[in-house]
Amino acid sequence: MKTALDTNILSSLWLNEPTGPEIVTAMRAAKQDGMLLVSAPVYSETLAHPFYAEDEVLRFYAKSGIVIDFSLAEAVWTEAGRRYAKHAARKRAPSQERPRRILADFVIGAHALLQSNRLMTRDSAFFRRHFPELPLYSIGEE
Repeated sequence: MKTALDTNILSSLWLNEPTGPEIVTAMRAAKQDGMLLVSAPVYSETLAHPFYAEDEVLRFYAKSGIVIDFSLAEAVWTEAGRRYAKHAARKRAPSQERPRRILADFVIGAHALLQSNRLMTRDSAFFRRHFPELPLYSIGEE
C-alpha cells in the first residue's frame, strides 16, 4: 500500500497545528500498511516552508522514511491537465470566480490516483470533487 502525502499534511505537522498528533498517528498507521511518499510537486512546495531550511526538510524526509517520487509519468501530467482544464472552465463560467487552484494541486491528485493507492490530505473536499475515485485518508479539514 502506497500512501501519498499532500503538502498540507507536512505543513500542518511542521507548524504544530492542533491536528499534529492525529497526523503523526495516521502517518505511523499508513507506514505500517506500506510506503509513505510525496510527489515531486509536494517535495518542491515543502522546500518553500517558512520555518524549515532545505537541509532540515531533507533530513525530515530521510529520518521519516518518506520516499520522494520524482518520476511523474506522462499519464499523470495528462490526467492533471484534463482535470485542471475542467476546473478552469467551470470557474470561468458566468457568475463564477476566477480559477484559484493551481496546476500543482491537480498534479498531486493525479500522482496519487495513478502512482499510489491513496492520498493523505487535509483538503478532502477538493479531492472528492476533482478526483472522486481517489481513496482518501482524510485528516481534519482546512
